[in-house]
Amino acid sequence: MTHSTTGAYRSRGSRRASRARRWIVAVASIAVLGLIAWPVMSYYEIPPFTDKGDPVSYDRSDGANGAKGSTGTLMPTGPKAAFTNVNTLSDGTKVSVVTLDGKKSGFKGKVWVWAPKEYTDDPKFASSGFPVLIALPGGPGNDSNYWALGQFGKQKISLEKSVSSWYQEGKSKPFLLAMPILNPGPDDKGIYWDGSDIPGQAKMGTWLTEDVPDLMKANFRTIASRDGWGYMGSSTGGFASMKSVLKHPDKFKAAVANGPDIVPDSPLWRGHEKEKAENNPEVLAKNLIAAKGPDVYVAFQVGTKENPATMAGVKKFMASYGKGPVHTKLWEIPGGDHNGATYLANMAGPMQWVSEQMAGPTPSS
Repeated sequence: MTHSTTGAYRSRGSRRASRARRWIVAVASIAVLGLIAWPVMSYYEIPPFTDKGDPVSYDRSDGANGAKGSTGTLMPTGPKAAFTNVNTLSDGTKVSVVTLDGKKSGFKGKVWVWAPKEYTDDPKFASSGFPVLIALPGGPGNDSNYWALGQFGKQKISLEKSVSSWYQEGKSKPFLLAMPILNPGPDDKGIYWDGSDIPGQAKMGTWLTEDVPDLMKANFRTIASRDGWGYMGSSTGGFASMKSVLKHPDKFKAAVANGPDIVPDSPLWRGHEKEKAENNPEVLAKNLIAAKGPDVYVAFQVGTKENPATMAGVKKFMASYGKGPVHTKLWEIPGGDHNGATYLANMAGPMQWVSEQMAGPTPSS
């Protein structure tokens, strides 16, 4: 009898152990499947495996937002914009977007923004103003901005990651990035707006030089003077970048112009020659030289495989107007084409030169 009872206990114990092992295997299998599924679900942005669309705040994580700004800092003026996340980078920083209703231009469009981790997480910059780089695309530029989410080349580099790397290497400021749309409509019929206020058209010049900077001032600690404000752009965006600095040297100090047009050439200028001249970098540079300042800095990048007219136009501009308060420098890219991948992969030099002319952030005391 004793032997039989002991055997029954052992049998039941074996069944319980067997069930436990099956549960362990099942749980482990689910965990493995979860680890496999997570990146897939995240890639296809299937909730709850993605934070895309979540609200984003760029307030400091340590609660130091109420600190008084250091010297030269403009604290956020408000109101806060309703930024939503479009991408979380590997360092935890976020690229977000907002639809901005431009109060000065009357134009409504998307602006993507990004702040480096030094802005939110570095105690020595708790109350410091950061410089702003307004990055402009080429191409249609009416429903997206490839600098915001683009990953270029075989290395899948991005503007945001590049700015972080350049800063760590001592080659760049830790810029806040503002990446607005450039045009109010597509350029598929040869129509574009030259980043300007063309009579009878959307006021894209005011949008780029007033509304977008106002958005950054409302939501971030920025530099109070023009020393903390600059542009970077490619093709039409390169033209708009250099033109904005030359037209408003009291507000902006520097630009990186990649493969830019040199003069306004939109067909929408027809019949508006006076306004066209007021947005011509050659005329603007000549006037700035005559006024003897203030000093501005324009870095050019042009690939040797681009349209030869682009290189010739840049060199002619530099020879004619790169003097006095108009400081220019050209980086030729051997074998380089007219595209964002070419420019970004070679932009460390131009960004270092521009950064050396700009201010911030200054560590808080």
